[in-house]
Amino acid sequence: MSDTPIPSPPTDPLDREQFWRDTVAAFATSGLSVRAFCAARGLPEKRFYTWRKALGLSPVGRPASPSDVPPARGFVPVRILADAAAEIVRPGVVVLRVPVTADPAHVVRLVAAIRGATC
Repeated sequence: MSDTPIPSPPTDPLDREQFWRDTVAAFATSGLSVRAFCAARGLPEKRFYTWRKALGLSPVGRPASPSDVPPARGFVPVRILADAAAEIVRPGVVVLRVPVTADPAHVVRLVAAIRGATC
């Protein structure tokens, strides 16, 4: 840890807001827990949480991972199964499972064929 003093929150409201924006940004890249980060900087945890929420920088309400985000329009979810097969799903139409070693040209033809299929 360096001997550089950590600045205290300023008293001017505009400077204070910038201080907390910078502090929350530093926390995001620190790799520390909130408790450890605040202790290292001599900041009250409660004040950190209050400012993070007030600035709209709280992770609460954000998706936990990219898999929680619905796929973009025009894309379909694809997952690789443990038995070395790829699964392509057209909801309500068909599920196509092919070995990952399948010839890509054959897979393209299969997908084109089921795209035009009607039940």
